[in-house]
Amino acid sequence: MLYRKVFLYFFYLSLFFSSGKIHGQHSFEDIRSTYDKKKENDITALKGINRYIQKAKLENNLVEQIQGYRDATFYSKDKRLKINYADSAIVTAQRADDKELISTVYLLKGSLYYFYYKNYQSALAEYLKAYQYSKDSKDDYLKYKIVYQMGLVKSYLGYYSEGIEHFNECISYFEPKSKEKLESGATRNVERGYLNSLHQIAVCYRNIKDYKKADSIIDAGLRFSKIDEFSSEKAYLTKCKGISEYHDKNYNSAIILLQKSLPILNKNDDFYWSSVSEFYIGKSYLGLGKEDLAIKQFEKVDSIFQKRQFIVPELFENYNFLIKYYQNRKDSEKELEYSKKLLKADSILNRDFKYLSEKIHKDYDKQILEESKTKLETRNNWGFGTILILFSILAIVALLAWKYYKNGKQIKLKYLELEDKLKQQNKPTSLLYENISSYGKSVLSEDVFVDLQNKLKEFETSEGFKENGLTIDRLANIFHTNKSYLSQYINDVKGINFSKYLSTLRINYITRLMYEDPYYLQLKVQGLADECGIGSRQNFSDLFQEINGIRPTDFIKQRKKELEEQGDISITSYES
Repeated sequence: MLYRKVFLYFFYLSLFFSSGKIHGQHSFEDIRSTYDKKKENDITALKGINRYIQKAKLENNLVEQIQGYRDATFYSKDKRLKINYADSAIVTAQRADDKELISTVYLLKGSLYYFYYKNYQSALAEYLKAYQYSKDSKDDYLKYKIVYQMGLVKSYLGYYSEGIEHFNECISYFEPKSKEKLESGATRNVERGYLNSLHQIAVCYRNIKDYKKADSIIDAGLRFSKIDEFSSEKAYLTKCKGISEYHDKNYNSAIILLQKSLPILNKNDDFYWSSVSEFYIGKSYLGLGKEDLAIKQFEKVDSIFQKRQFIVPELFENYNFLIKYYQNRKDSEKELEYSKKLLKADSILNRDFKYLSEKIHKDYDKQILEESKTKLETRNNWGFGTILILFSILAIVALLAWKYYKNGKQIKLKYLELEDKLKQQNKPTSLLYENISSYGKSVLSEDVFVDLQNKLKEFETSEGFKENGLTIDRLANIFHTNKSYLSQYINDVKGINFSKYLSTLRINYITRLMYEDPYYLQLKVQGLADECGIGSRQNFSDLFQEINGIRPTDFIKQRKKELEEQGDISITSYES
């Protein structure tokens, strides 16, 4: 707080002493030349920027005022000040009533939320505003910046194939632009856009396990003629190279490259990639058989999560390593601690993912198709513009067809994985009282534990879980026990809470029926939900996909197709 007061004091003091020299004595280009070669987050640039903004205000030049605020977001070190400057830019752009400018500054604010806070919900909200204002824009650079940011969100959500499409679009735009003769600032922006797009598309390819493609893209980025001028972008590509070395089992090389990238990632306060880098250093130590060093790395990753409340699915394994490590050492206190942290991380991620997935598909993807359709319907002549729109729609249809094909392959793979699981007929293992957590023993006596074990076994065998509206209170009453005992038993033995336990029993039950009896393949989703005790059609579909990794409608289609190919049944197509 004291730092901010001192900063603001000197900020206004500098304006007071410089204001008399601003008007009419220096051009905007002259003032900007005093700081535009400085590095990002270099607060020494702010003195020149303050002069720039003051001159723009005195001349009532809204465009230059916005440029000053944008520069301030780049050179300010305090991320809260960056957001404040972005807000000032938005207010000024709205006064100017220029849609392209408004779109640009909303995009800027979204990028700040994304990069400095990793607040994806706030970032997406700003991106969608930027998209709304950019619809009629003729500024291609602005459009591709929005495409890039949407690609980032889709990549974070795990829609890697869609992310690849976005980043390929960006590369197709930025790469040739980087070779054109532009103003120095514009050239640097497109070069940065090109390198960042290479980095993100490499991340997507790695996540779909196309390591060969990812490696070739990383190498192309590191061979870029001006790569040494872009320290941040080089660090991100070096980080990617380190992860590739890990996958190639070159563990020592992976550690060296990841450690080389970390100082810049930390300097940029990019805790997303810092945590991922620390995690892969840990996995590399495991590959070298240095478990104690690996655990220290995994604990670093946990400390980042605790501080930032941010995690990605890729880092869930971090907690599995820690839980297993302390489990093997019979340290039940640490084991329980990291188990709770894993549940907390899962809760945060599920909340974030659900919101983002709904918003990006509802407010962005669908709008693109709707806008093309609307424009077509309002045109009465077959001019060049109409033909262009038709070609665009055909391209979108082709793209959707390709995505449908790719999605079909993914569904097939998920179905085969589930089928393999169903064929294995794994019997549940029973946990002995001696092996439950120390906390569990403090809550449950051995007699209570054995009693609940027998009653839950009978509950599962008799399919008591099919009762609609079943709650933990009701089941505790049926068992003549209390809710706390039952909850603790399920948490310790099953490793999940009561709600997840009940949902898993129901979904596993109905999945096996659907696989073994063709009758159930002809039921609608609500009928399947009723059969296993789940009241809501939507809740059933969500739980089925969460537990089985595939939607019930897709499972039914795949199973029907399989049976028809075997000649076992001939049934009509499923209607959801």
